Order: sequence, then C-alpha cells, then structure tokens
Amino acid sequence: MEDVVLVTVDSLRADHVGWHGYERETTPNLDALAKRSHTCTNAFAHACSTRPSFPSILTSSYALMYGGYERISPERTLISEVFDEAGYRTAGFHSNLYLSADFDYDRGFDEFYDSKTDPSATARLRQFVKDQLDSDGLVYQTLARAFETAEETAGVNIGSAYVSADEITDHALEWAESVTDDGPRFLWVHYMDVHHPYVPPERHQRAFRDEPIGERRAIQLRRKMIESPEDVTESELEDIIDLYDAEIRFTDEQISRLIDTVRERWGDVTALVTADHGEEFLDHGQFSHYATFYDEVLHVPLLYDDSSGDGEEHDDLVGLLDVTPTLVESAGLEQPPNFYGESLQSLFDGDGWSREHIIGDWENTNSGEQRFSYRDREWKYIRTGDGEELYDLTADPDERENVVDTEPEILEHARSVIDDHRQEVAATETDIGDVHMDDTVKERLRDLGYQE
Repeated sequence: MEDVVLVTVDSLRADHVGWHGYERETTPNLDALAKRSHTCTNAFAHACSTRPSFPSILTSSYALMYGGYERISPERTLISEVFDEAGYRTAGFHSNLYLSADFDYDRGFDEFYDSKTDPSATARLRQFVKDQLDSDGLVYQTLARAFETAEETAGVNIGSAYVSADEITDHALEWAESVTDDGPRFLWVHYMDVHHPYVPPERHQRAFRDEPIGERRAIQLRRKMIESPEDVTESELEDIIDLYDAEIRFTDEQISRLIDTVRERWGDVTALVTADHGEEFLDHGQFSHYATFYDEVLHVPLLYDDSSGDGEEHDDLVGLLDVTPTLVESAGLEQPPNFYGESLQSLFDGDGWSREHIIGDWENTNSGEQRFSYRDREWKYIRTGDGEELYDLTADPDERENVVDTEPEILEHARSVIDDHRQEVAATETDIGDVHMDDTVKERLRDLGYQE
C-alpha cells in the first residue's frame, strides 16, 4: 500500500500559479514538480468557500448532501476513515476552524491538529477580555473597541487568524518523522496563508516588488478591500495582488519542504496538491470569495505525483469530488459506495474520462437560500435567489454577458441537470443536529472574514 500525502491550499486561484501560465514566479517549486506530474488544467471546486468545498474534497460528496456542510454527517465517509480502516497511520494538520474537530473533521485521524487550542498570544488576550468582563460593561466595550480601532486605523493585526505555513509544516514533519518505522501512512496538510489577511514574509515580497509592504499597511489594505471594495484604487489593487502572490510563493516553498522531507523519510510517496477554491480581485466587483460561482472562485490547480516521473498535462474537466477516489485507488483500496466522484487514475492511464460537467451548490445557513452552478467546457449556468445567469465561455471567458434570454436550449439542459442534482441531494437528507461554536471559534473565524 502506498504512502499518501494530500496538500490543500486555501484560496489559491488557478491562474496565479506558474504551470497554469502565470507570468510571475509564484510557484517555482511546484512548477518543477509539475513537470514530472499529472496536472489538470481544468479542475474546479464544487463550492465557493472553504466550508462548503471541503466535503467534496475529503468525502467525495456535494456540500448540500447529508444534511449540509455545517458538520460532517456520520453518513459521509472521510478519506481519513478509509485509510484508517485499511490500517494506515493517519494525521491531519491545519488551522481553519471550520475544519476542526468541532465539525467532525477529526474522524479517522490518529493525530489531528486544528489549532483550536493554540491561538496567538494576542488572540488569547482578546478572548480573556471577553471571558472575564461583562459584555454590557463599559470596560469591556472600551477594550473591544480598542481592538477594532487598532486594526482599522493603525493596521495592527489583533490576533493571528491562522497558523503560518512554516509552523504548519513543522507540525506535519514532526509527525512524519515520528512514524518512519510504521507504514503505510496518510498525511493531510492544509495551508491558510493564501487566505487574507495577506501578511507574507518580506523575502517573498521582494520577488515581485522593490519595497516590501509592512504588516501594518497589509492589514489596512485587507480592511479596505473587505469593507469598501469600491474605494480600492488601482495602486492599492496592485499592492494587494503583490501580497497575495507573495503568500503563494511562501506557501510553495513550504509545500516543497513538506513533500521533499517526507520523501526523504518515507521513500516513494503519492502526493496530490490542490486548492479548496480561488479568490476574487474585483473580477466581478468584490474581493475574497463570497457566494459566487464565477471561475476566479471555482477554477483551482490540481497536481498529482506518484514519484514515477511519468507526468502529463490534462485539459479534461475534473472536480474536487475526484480527489479522494483518486488517492484511495492509488493506495489499492476499495471505494466506499457513498463517494460521488471518479478516480482520476483512468484519465492518467489514458483509459478515458467520463466527466462532462461540474456542479456547484451552496446554502445560506441563516436564510436557507440555495445557489447552484453548472459548468461544462462551453457554458456556465448560475442559479441564485435573485435569478439565473448563463455565460458562453467560448466567446465570453470572463463571464460578463448574461445570455440567459437568448439560449433557450442550453438553459433548459442546465436547468435539468441542476434539478436532477437537487433530487440527489434530497435523497440523502438527514438531520445532523444543531451545530454549536464557542466564542473562541467564532472570533477567530471572524478574523478570517467569515460572518457566520
């Protein structure tokens, strides 16, 4: 059985990595790996943000299935559970609290680090204030406003929203080196640095600009892009993209360190690198990754390397649903019946590929509004509570002109696919119960820009 490493990167859009043709050297290490790997140039997420995207990555099922994505239902099967039941040593390392043990993402892992018990000193200080003082009292309100003002006006980062890539890599390698005598092994590492706030090390900024942007200024830019994107100037947009690209370069360095070191310790390892979703930079009027289904948010890189050196570029449509089945097959294990994706091994082996479209889904967990998308090689259809959109991707790859009123046959087909998908979702309906987040979790998620 093969040792397996799955690497996921938060908020990494495909057109900002080198092997997708980006003109900047954001991913020099992964570009070198890509030359001997299988790369998928048309890989897409099935949702628009981390929380609804990860069920597709780790359980090969859509976000709205099995009671939704607020928690991983027992009726879903995590990739870690498949490897654990097969006798693998398993470990996961990340710092996005939406993927924490609170939401059952720890199932099947022998070692699981989600950073919940390891916040920054300033985050602990802020939580201490909340825990010790009456929230209606003057002292509490004064201190709380002080934290808010510090970030808004001075650009002070009031508590780290995530653990940096080098530290996450250190945690993962410490575990990897502790199990060198025990195989087989499965390791999942998720990096958060490409998610805002963008505060990359200066040495990585210097790859793209002469004068690095300080943390104070980076935090101010982050605040402006989230709260008043319409006021971001062209110069500020360039600075934001410089910071984003530098975060990618930093993460690329750490992914290379992770994979290279694991291979030194374990020998041949199957590795898959991808992202949970992309990021918007005013492509459609916003920053970050809200509940939209445009390609800047859905198009992600995907690289698969089995140490053989026999790589190839593939332009077939693939989805993140296909990640887990691919790694399970690479290890010679049986696919659970509740996986909805397909193993990419048939594509890599030249045996044909059957996926013709990508479906996306999402739900506002407060209002209940649902949104869906359909994408094939030529068309993109989006259904929201406000109406429908249809884009001719051949003539309009940037998805600017809604042709929903002029393409009735295409529209009818896309509607039919989404209606069938909704029936599949309904067939898996289950009650996952109430989901509780303590104040610490809520606060750190707000630091990342999440409003729920």
